[in-house]
Amino acid sequence: MLGLGLAVTARTPAAADVKPGTMLDTSTADDAKDLLPPEIHKHYKTGDYYNQVVEFPDSRWTWDDGFDDATKWNREHLVLSPQREPVDKATGKRPDYITGLPFPDIREDDPESGFKAIWNLDYAYYTGGNSHNWTALNWVGRSGVDRSAVQDVYFIYYDGQPKQYSPAKNPDNMLYQLLAVSKTPADLNGTAALSWRYKDPGKRDASWAYVPALRRVRAVSPANRSDGFLGSDQSQDDGFFFDGKVEDFDWKITGHREALRFVDPDSIAGKVQRQALPGGGWRTISFNDARAAGFMLPKGEWKGVGWAPVAGAVTKRKFWIIEGIPKDKYYLYGKIELWVDDFTWQGAWNRKFSWQGELLNVYQIMGFATADFNAHERWVGSTFGAQISENIKAERATVSGMNGPGKDPPNDRRIPLEAGFFDNQSLDRFGK
Repeated sequence: MLGLGLAVTARTPAAADVKPGTMLDTSTADDAKDLLPPEIHKHYKTGDYYNQVVEFPDSRWTWDDGFDDATKWNREHLVLSPQREPVDKATGKRPDYITGLPFPDIREDDPESGFKAIWNLDYAYYTGGNSHNWTALNWVGRSGVDRSAVQDVYFIYYDGQPKQYSPAKNPDNMLYQLLAVSKTPADLNGTAALSWRYKDPGKRDASWAYVPALRRVRAVSPANRSDGFLGSDQSQDDGFFFDGKVEDFDWKITGHREALRFVDPDSIAGKVQRQALPGGGWRTISFNDARAAGFMLPKGEWKGVGWAPVAGAVTKRKFWIIEGIPKDKYYLYGKIELWVDDFTWQGAWNRKFSWQGELLNVYQIMGFATADFNAHERWVGSTFGAQISENIKAERATVSGMNGPGKDPPNDRRIPLEAGFFDNQSLDRFGK
């Protein structure tokens, strides 16, 4: 019997795994094969990517004071309406203001869980508040950057962020507004995009663009939010991870599993640097930006693909896998698959498929720990930015998230903004 037991043990090797301290590269890639999307595993297998494995304990994530209490209130009061928006079960109406996680109890056997999980994803991000970023958009090939543009980007949030930062009035029932203005290169300078997201589930986004060569503002179809922004491989609906309107898709949960994701190791180590802004809000200093991606390193120092997230590490977390099918048949993608951390609610992998089921694009997002703004407020703390939208068939990517050039560029949160700044009637003021 002992001999039989030993024989059985010999034929049943331990499952492959990667532990903190491991370098994930060609030699260890197969140990992580079941922990990564296949196209990402391939990058490690072929030497395109290599990153160290680190630990990201839940203790390195803490919400604002009051966020957990708001989540508790939501658990007791919010339900999903037939139109798939969060409403108060006592009134059947959406509250004027929501913060916290709208639906903290996600279950695989709940047919509404896909919608609920996406609302959690959104409100976990909205709590970061009004923002201003001077950011770079880079078109990157395997060997380096082909083109770069600098964008001046503002968001104002009417919901989700601490109430003292939200606009006092919301006559048009907005969820948020976005303004992005191109600053470089010269042929894009002055090009501006404005978008309004309404709370009303039946009211689609309103979007406009100003093109300096035409000297006019034109309305843009909501379906165009899936198209490449300025001809890149990144779209407006990519945003922070997925920024499409929740009700414009049919959502379902298809899995709940452990997997690996990119993460900022210095964020987890507590090295985030913030400074208070004179007019209110905080600026985060991206001191690792110069090595965010492979193309940014001196020639010969990086041997992988140009868009590889060099400054990042990988860590094991547990994810909800959520599938979305757009209701608009003119939407560029036929299916979206989102991998979302079930504790921090940060997205990791956004896999986009054609209407025929072919994988076209993978949006690869960095994860972060939280860092204090002050004694009572805290949110994502980063030391660099890298959001990678990889075009699978063309073997290229668009990399964004890092700061644009200049001294002390804006990387600001919870700043005071006026709703009038996002007026479509004055969009052409940014034109050149």
